[in-house]
Amino acid sequence: MSDPTDLPHLTVVDHPLVQHKLTHMRDVTTSTAKFRQLLREISQLLAYEITRNMDLTTKAIDTPLMPMNAPVIDGKKMALISILRAGNGLLDGVLELVPSARVGFVGLYRDEETLQPVQYYFKVPEGLADRLVIAVDPMLATGNSSAAAIDLLKQAGATNIRFLCLLAAPEGVARMKEAHPDVPIVTAALDTGLTEKGYIYPGLGDAGDRMFGTK
Repeated sequence: MSDPTDLPHLTVVDHPLVQHKLTHMRDVTTSTAKFRQLLREISQLLAYEITRNMDLTTKAIDTPLMPMNAPVIDGKKMALISILRAGNGLLDGVLELVPSARVGFVGLYRDEETLQPVQYYFKVPEGLADRLVIAVDPMLATGNSSAAAIDLLKQAGATNIRFLCLLAAPEGVARMKEAHPDVPIVTAALDTGLTEKGYIYPGLGDAGDRMFGTK
């Protein structure tokens, strides 16, 4: 397996605020309410990075002093796609930053025996071919569910896709690179690896359970 840190499609955001908040999220003593708050906050910081290279155009406006041509985001509103259920934690934070974004959902769960994704829901905005599409899921573990979600988005017409996650395992990054080398990944950390059950370690446990208090 190639070293994922050498792959140009992976960006690990090492900003001190991101790493500080992530450490508190990893801590087993962090409460469900605090975990949710931290996830919302860290998702906004990660959103700055994943939207860094959005296309811009200019708009004629009047400031209090004079007219000017000022930069604005070009093209149709972006589409944020939550990979259910844990993706909703990242989605909420990014939406606070980009409230005009269109929103879609991909429902996948991982079969605990085969570690393969099973689809149960799919609803996305129209016109994906003309939008920047950002798929969000806190954990990029085996990469099977993430790759399957990107498959569905491409089948729906998306061509400009980015993937945002909180934690990534080398196995998941490699799987995404193999399946979708055109999809950049932004994450807060590249962890050591996967357990036999497919959980990221050292990780932070099951993001959905910790976010919704279902552990």
